Amino acid sequence: MKGFEIGEEIETTVVQISNDTVFIDLGLKSEGFVEKAEFVDKDGNLTVKEGDKIKVYFVSANRDELHFTTRLSADKAAKAGLEMLENAYKSGLPVEGKVEGEIKGGFEVKIGSARAFCPYSQMGYKNRAEPASYVGKNVAFVITEYKNEGKNIIVSNRRLLENEENEKIGALSKELVVGKIVSATVTSLQSYGAFVDIGGFQALLPISEISHERVEDVASVLSVGQKIEAKIIKTEWNEEHPDRSRVSVSTKELETDPWDNVASQFPVGTKISGSIARIAPFGLFVNIAKGVDGLVHVSALDGITSNTNLKKMFKVGEAFDVVVEKIDEDEKRISLRPATSEKQDDDASEYLSRQKSDDGDTYNPFAALLKK
Repeated sequence: MKGFEIGEEIETTVVQISNDTVFIDLGLKSEGFVEKAEFVDKDGNLTVKEGDKIKVYFVSANRDELHFTTRLSADKAAKAGLEMLENAYKSGLPVEGKVEGEIKGGFEVKIGSARAFCPYSQMGYKNRAEPASYVGKNVAFVITEYKNEGKNIIVSNRRLLENEENEKIGALSKELVVGKIVSATVTSLQSYGAFVDIGGFQALLPISEISHERVEDVASVLSVGQKIEAKIIKTEWNEEHPDRSRVSVSTKELETDPWDNVASQFPVGTKISGSIARIAPFGLFVNIAKGVDGLVHVSALDGITSNTNLKKMFKVGEAFDVVVEKIDEDEKRISLRPATSEKQDDDASEYLSRQKSDDGDTYNPFAALLKK
């Protein structure tokens, strides 16, 4: 049988899960085991399944049974001697200790029969709590210094949490690839977009990627806690600093692009009743369909020059009738010019109908005079 040193780390595969034990593959005639309780989260859910790759540390051997652990729990630490703690230091085996109290510069921590020191800066990570809230609790650490035969031990909770997050991000980098559609939960709203949680990773949904329609206020279309489907459009994985990795997603990509049928829906010459969506120094952007805005250039507006302040003459949301002049499908641009309104057309039609002569021809005052 292969020999393992106490505290030795191995990467292995889960081969079977029983009522209270997780069996792992050692490439030997016998299998190693880990207590199932180590893989149960705070809600009672099992976090591993058969076939999963896991990292564990050797604890002890009893005949042909090899016992492994993911961390040295408080009760195991109480039974373990200083040799086990020294091996834990050398191998990086996480250990559990009880925070006895606050002392100058940090916390006094008891790990089994040994006492250790955790600096304030090394307790907690991203969601760091008030120092007093840690006192009296069992907290997981890694031993960062082990000197004088265990008389001087320094531990860090922060480094352990960083390592766990880095491992999680490393696994996610293989799963979260550009083009993949994922389920996400909105965690916060910003002026420039929203942050969404994807399996514990915070990704950005830019405001420009929320919808084909122009979004002015993120809160008008999204809310914290909302479940959404999104497409990954950009990834930047930082191997040296995994916590600086970035992922961007889009919900717009999952919508039908309204520009796909613009040319057939609005041929050149089509008259449309739209509304002003934006006002720029060079013209008016007029919304003619959901997600489709066209530009009426300032040069096409009667009686207006390039020096005119358009915002004093027009208002966003105001009705504006236009005629399609040109469509550039590749650049997704539409040139428009002002058109008469439906009311103006109706008034003109009514006027002309009143001017009909008795024989059906349009009334012509000069021709009528000649007839006399």
